[in-house]
Amino acid sequence: MSMAESLVRWRYRLLPDHVVGEILTKKWIDSVIPFTALVILCAIFGSIVPGFFDVTTLTNLSGQTAELGLVVLGMTIVMVSGGIDLSVGSTFALAVLVTLYGMNVEQWSFGTGLLACLGLGVVCGAINGFLVGFLRMRAFLTTLVTLIIYRSTFDIIFPHVSTAIVTSGPDSPAYDFLGFGTVWGVPTSFAVFVVIAIVIHLVLSRARYGWRLFAVGGARRSAYNAGINVRFTLFSAYVLCSVLVALSGFFFSARIGSAASDIGTGLELQVLTATVLGGISLGGGRGSVAKALMGTLFVLVLSNSLLALAVPGPVNYLILGLVLLLSVLLDVRWVKNRHKILRGVYISPTFAKMPQSISTAPGAPMAVNDRLKDVGVIGLGFLDGAEDVIFDRQDRLYTGSRQGDILRFQPPHYTQSEVFAHIGGSPLGMAFDRNDNLVICVAGMGLYQVSPDGEVKLLTAETNRSLTSVVDDSTMKLADDCDILPDGRIVFSEATVRFEMHDWYADALESRGNGRIIVHDPKSGSTRTLLSNLVFPNGICTAFDGQSVLFAESWACRISRYYFDGPKKGKVEGVIEGLPGYPDNINRASDGTYWLALMGMRTPALDLSLEMPGFRRRMARRVSEDAWLMPNLNTGCVLRFDEKGQILESLWDQGGEKHPMITSMREHKGVLYLCGIFNNRMGTLPLKGADPSWFSSDSYWGKKP
Repeated sequence: MSMAESLVRWRYRLLPDHVVGEILTKKWIDSVIPFTALVILCAIFGSIVPGFFDVTTLTNLSGQTAELGLVVLGMTIVMVSGGIDLSVGSTFALAVLVTLYGMNVEQWSFGTGLLACLGLGVVCGAINGFLVGFLRMRAFLTTLVTLIIYRSTFDIIFPHVSTAIVTSGPDSPAYDFLGFGTVWGVPTSFAVFVVIAIVIHLVLSRARYGWRLFAVGGARRSAYNAGINVRFTLFSAYVLCSVLVALSGFFFSARIGSAASDIGTGLELQVLTATVLGGISLGGGRGSVAKALMGTLFVLVLSNSLLALAVPGPVNYLILGLVLLLSVLLDVRWVKNRHKILRGVYISPTFAKMPQSISTAPGAPMAVNDRLKDVGVIGLGFLDGAEDVIFDRQDRLYTGSRQGDILRFQPPHYTQSEVFAHIGGSPLGMAFDRNDNLVICVAGMGLYQVSPDGEVKLLTAETNRSLTSVVDDSTMKLADDCDILPDGRIVFSEATVRFEMHDWYADALESRGNGRIIVHDPKSGSTRTLLSNLVFPNGICTAFDGQSVLFAESWACRISRYYFDGPKKGKVEGVIEGLPGYPDNINRASDGTYWLALMGMRTPALDLSLEMPGFRRRMARRVSEDAWLMPNLNTGCVLRFDEKGQILESLWDQGGEKHPMITSMREHKGVLYLCGIFNNRMGTLPLKGADPSWFSSDSYWGKKP
């Protein structure tokens, strides 16, 4: 190995570039900018504003946070649903007016005053919600009009009751406790606000209603097609927003005890600045309570600090406007380019040196031939996405489809089929357990089981999280192939933890150890990872010795053996290195050997590029995906090898007419059945000299009467 090659190898081993992309994909990454801005703002004003960190200042700030925070949370709910409410300031003013008049002048009880205030919020929100949600009017223009209407209503009524409000006072201990009391040293209003914020967080992140809000805001038509009542969801969002605004007005009234004629003026600017700066998307479908709170604190710290420095009110609003403009610019640019940025950073190729390829020259066991050119055909033009094939004890054939169905074909000609079970996703590798339950790996969904009666059951979709992973890798992304151990445990491969099934070529471009081998115990329900850092582990097969499993690593072009029992328990040994193609499924053969599918062939250009990770990174960022170097999956092959890894024979379709791609094969009663996930058929090849009575499940569990 040359010095240059050693340096490149160690550079990509010691500096894992993919960590940057994984960090940027985390949900909290959108909160980094507002959090950083808040910290910098506090550091700046904390050094120049007298008494910035005094208890009195912080107490006053917490009370303001409760009031402005409720309005921001209301706006967050509306913006998450894809709308906007410009009438929050006017609604706030009306809520303050109703509360002060009722509590000060009419001497209402605490409960009556609160219900009247919240009732006002329901009415204002219902008007907005009806116009926007049910009449489908534009949210911006609609709420701009209601802003004017609500403000005009306030301006008409306030002069007639202002004197009575100022010259009277409330007679409610609970009302006074809300405005001036403390709970564990913090203002009562702030404590109540914290409880409300937690509830809203749980609703948005855990409850069905919150998911519907995000669905409507992210893709309104798709949400409608999914059965969500879009109009009612929008209506309820505006009602909730106005109720929270009214509650904020109630808090404000209890704390201040009076109101000016300009109450609520400019509140829209503060609220919009807080929400957008906090990372609540103007386009809908993105936001959180934590982001809203950070935006609220930023606006309050900025406004209060500018007032403490005697900055005039118009200048204060000018600065808030500029901050809002910058926030909108960042939001629009980030939403528009986020996918491109993440795509360019997330894909992080590593150094990989491929071993010398096994010879395919004439006379060698891997010599190219046309033994597959005359195979029989099953399901021509009907099958789509048949990645694997398996048989039950009644000789019925099972395979998956791209539509998420498990199809069952009837013997002996396999021309009649039925949907045995519908799972969804993309069914891949399959195996029968001792009780004739069909175990299936489903890409993007996990490991499933289908009973002989067709009952579908999820076995597992999670495993233990690795301690060194930046992102949570406990959820399975691409469960690939499975087999059953003698004690009933299910061992299966997960090809990659970083990419979905449709992004397999990105994993090939990286060629790093993104995959793992997992074991699930149906008896205890436990799932754990056996091996990690594997290069796209694919096919897996329990060996005849009953102590080990064979598994394929596609992009590394090798077969390895893992011992789960016996003297070598926990060890991994190489079986075949330097395959001329990319190995896929492995299955038992009737003579004690193994069948292996090669889904595609290696190319010199791609092999060479694996030693140049910088080149592959530039290609991923600058070239469209359809022009990337990627594995050649247009020519497949089937080979047979023994326990020692010696290749005994190979089967090719050199012209690529019958089976250009082969992802799996299964020997059954003297016939080899061939699958290809991109093919529109299944192939059959009679095997000379094979046991015509051999059935794969018998080799696992023995014959049954």
